[in-house]
Amino acid sequence: GNFGNSSGEVDTKKCGSALVSSLATDLKPRYHFAALEKTYYERLPYRNHVVLQENAQHATRFIALANVGNPEKKKYLYAFSIVPMKLMDAAELVKQPPDVTENPYRKSGKEASTGKQIPAPEEEQACQFFFDLNEKQGRKRSSTGRDSKSSPHPKQPRKPPQPPGPCWFCLASPEVEKHLVVNIGTHCYLALAKGGLSDDHVLILPIGHYQSVVELSAEVVEEVEKYKVTLRRFFKSRGKRCVLFERNYKSHHLQLQVIPVPLSFCTTDDIKDAFITQAEQQQIELLEIPEHSDIKQIAQPGAAYFYVELDTGEKLFHRIKKNFPLQFGREVLASEAILNIPDRSDWRQCQVSKEEEEMLARRFRKDFEPFDFTLDD
Repeated sequence: GNFGNSSGEVDTKKCGSALVSSLATDLKPRYHFAALEKTYYERLPYRNHVVLQENAQHATRFIALANVGNPEKKKYLYAFSIVPMKLMDAAELVKQPPDVTENPYRKSGKEASTGKQIPAPEEEQACQFFFDLNEKQGRKRSSTGRDSKSSPHPKQPRKPPQPPGPCWFCLASPEVEKHLVVNIGTHCYLALAKGGLSDDHVLILPIGHYQSVVELSAEVVEEVEKYKVTLRRFFKSRGKRCVLFERNYKSHHLQLQVIPVPLSFCTTDDIKDAFITQAEQQQIELLEIPEHSDIKQIAQPGAAYFYVELDTGEKLFHRIKKNFPLQFGREVLASEAILNIPDRSDWRQCQVSKEEEEMLARRFRKDFEPFDFTLDD
């Protein structure tokens, strides 16, 4: 887009991008950063709606930054405290700053009516590239992972996001080891953990591709909670309590690990202490968070974290800053303090044959059947 630059260093007639302009028009970012022209420039915030004709929308701020450590000492750092949209009150979000301007991308009447936008010649290439990209990916994704027996709601739920590549846990994907699946709901399913800590170590997984609990939509969260409650009842009937943990770090698809611990082994307090003690030894800050708090209130989408939930409802949370031991959850549970099977802390050492996996899955399905809420629908 052409932003008149007060410093006059950048000839805005020669720079700018028709493609990025149309992208900014459609996406309406709250903040639009650019660095291509290697100069600092901040324009006044602009409107994303036509006053009195369209519903009020949030304003966009365009900020161009210079390159790091440039000799002219032009600004290249910018500090922000951005509240995510979904945590903002709608009225607060669309409040217009006093210095807001009209939208610089709005076409003049005549152009707008023809709706033609001619990309600059050097960008024809870029357009082409985008189309190629789509061709290669193909459009073969019809199955949303919902099985045919699910009720034909008139209101179609939003299609869950699709994975960027092969995913071991999307139910619709060929990579899923279907023989480990022990129960399928509407939005989630249960599968035996591969190389589990015990024969009844299960995973609660969303059918669609979600990276973490924080990104789940409301109806998926609801079913995850239903599975948690049901599994607690199921394990309790078998003389076990269960521990649930999630590691949203170096993982593509949300996996909620549910590990049963025989009541005779230890109390829930022992489990909590074991997590806290081992975390301290490894300089991992595990915070206790309020029982009824939702992780969504604590972690932003995309932020890495590790989280434990005990069957008392107590929750421990660690925000992963840089590195995190991948097997931490398993190591604590496998330790002498809890299950006392330290040699099983790495799932790769615990793998069994496919026949045995099939047998364990059959057994779990049969045992779980009386508790299966998906049959009530």
